[in-house]
Amino acid sequence: MQRPVKHVRDSRTEQIQIIMPQHINGYNRLFGGQLVEWIDIVAGVVARRHSNCKVTTVSIDHLHFKAPAYVDNTIVLIGQITYVGMTSMEVRVDTFVEHLNGEKQLVNRAFLTMVALDDQERPAIVPALELETAQERLDWEAGEKRSALRKQRSIEQF
Repeated sequence: MQRPVKHVRDSRTEQIQIIMPQHINGYNRLFGGQLVEWIDIVAGVVARRHSNCKVTTVSIDHLHFKAPAYVDNTIVLIGQITYVGMTSMEVRVDTFVEHLNGEKQLVNRAFLTMVALDDQERPAIVPALELETAQERLDWEAGEKRSALRKQRSIEQF
């Protein structure tokens, strides 16, 4: 049986938040844990849209804070598939502060590994990914390298 094929655009997801006082840490900046929650939700939606299955987060292997965000900032999270295996998907979530003039400043980039689950909560095969642009091919190649590194780290840890 041949796997179905999807495009990156089919599952691309954008979420918008406004930072409220309850999202702030002791330094009056966005609490990292709150941002991780939002990132995980966006990645989950992307993976569900790609796989048409329930999903679970396996790892967040890159989470880099580039700049702070403050109360009343508009936060834009954009998630997309960058690489797929047989049952797993790598999702990149970019987080921006959107200024009132519409300019966006990247404040965080995260890579998450999500696994599709069948009705018995076992890994399920996901659609292949058809790459349409040069950037998507570059993202795939980088995702392939990250996947190999994840597998290597997993073997070394156990």
